[in-house]
Amino acid sequence: MGPSKAAVECGGRSARIGDSVLAVEGLSLWEQVLSPRNLGRALKRVESNRGASGVGGLVTHELRGWLRQHWGQVREALDAGTYQPQPVRRVVISKPGGGSRNLGVPTVLDRLIQQAIA
Repeated sequence: MGPSKAAVECGGRSARIGDSVLAVEGLSLWEQVLSPRNLGRALKRVESNRGASGVGGLVTHELRGWLRQHWGQVREALDAGTYQPQPVRRVVISKPGGGSRNLGVPTVLDRLIQQAIA
């Protein structure tokens, strides 16, 4: 398979030249992930999914305002490679047929960053 067929492994399949990760000419993948457009889409997904707060206690409807004040610091940490996701909050969920299972709930900021990458 030549270089024009499969560039990198992506989500269980080979990414092809021209796939969406390469769609924005002149921008690195990192710049595309952290672009205002992509972050806006990620924020909308996190807000629409709602979900419980993580260990930090910040809830989804507070995230937008929090980001206005703190995004600069978060972006600097991401760019520097020093950003550390927070521990997940463990929640025990009952199963319909009996028993239970553990669920890890990341913070809303970590969910935003995950959605931006996804």
